Amino acid sequence: MSTVSGTLSKAYLAETLGVAFNHEYYFDPRQRYAVDSVCHEFAAAHFPEMRLFYSESNLGQIDYWDRNQILIGGIQPNMILGMLLGAEFIPHDRHDADITAGCLLGKSPADLPVPDTLLDHHLVKLFNEQILRVQNESQGNLLPIPPFFWDRSGRTAIHGVLTTAQKFLDEGFFVDLITDPKKDLEIMHWIAEAYIVLCKYYSKIADLPITGVHVGECSSCMVNSDLLERFVIPVTSKIGRELGPVRFHSCGPSTHHLPMFAKIDNVISLDLGGDTSLQKVREIFGANMPISVSPMPQDMSADTPDAILTWAKNILDENNGGNLEFLYHLEPGYNLDSILAFIDFVN
Repeated sequence: MSTVSGTLSKAYLAETLGVAFNHEYYFDPRQRYAVDSVCHEFAAAHFPEMRLFYSESNLGQIDYWDRNQILIGGIQPNMILGMLLGAEFIPHDRHDADITAGCLLGKSPADLPVPDTLLDHHLVKLFNEQILRVQNESQGNLLPIPPFFWDRSGRTAIHGVLTTAQKFLDEGFFVDLITDPKKDLEIMHWIAEAYIVLCKYYSKIADLPITGVHVGECSSCMVNSDLLERFVIPVTSKIGRELGPVRFHSCGPSTHHLPMFAKIDNVISLDLGGDTSLQKVREIFGANMPISVSPMPQDMSADTPDAILTWAKNILDENNGGNLEFLYHLEPGYNLDSILAFIDFVN
């Protein structure tokens, strides 16, 4: 049995509804809740027959979303960590926010703060205060979802250490993997420890026990499998041992990396791009491993549904009845008729 679930992007909602994802949206819980409510009401009214709601791509889960939840610090995880290291937050009214890149350029592992001291940062204290305020003022009517969480499931979400290091050190980081591997590995271990400290802290503050961790290693397709095994697998395994069962995300072509993914301690599901072989996935992980996979953007943008239906048929054939969920993130320019045809085909 396969399911199809979707999320609405900020760009789609800004274009359709005229809502703005400005600075106040991210740092004022009341403003955040008001805008999110408008977005959720739109999804319910216009897509009632679809498993489609508003959330960050691949992070929020429709089956665990609560209409009374209010996201505190609902910002991509590597951006929160980057701001704790001095990066500047850059909101965009009509699409996803960002931070200034390169916040660790020119720094050595010795320059990095002890991870526990990040909890003294004013941003951490701000989100802490907002969680407590919502808990006290709403008298239980609102459910504050803390930073690094996206719904009431207890699944925390972080970026992978490779992806985060690239954001903080720019593209030169990949050169240093070869020329100065010791330094890069120390930085990646520090990134993992910082995420562990922050996720555990907010779990306790919000009284939301951690049930697992989504690790978004978006940059995994930019290195070969040897580098992945040397740098990413042992550090991600540490995260799995510390935070719980790992949902590992790799959005690029990842067929050649699948044997490495199987070496991650406590990995219990994979979230993959549409150009990864599901036949190979099932050969390595078996039929019971939960797998989510996303259609190719060019197929969702095509004038006709032919390409996405061909892709879906191939995925279903290769999956051979395994535990599978299709995920998509609705962006401006995607062909909704093609997506509806894809959903009908899968169902």
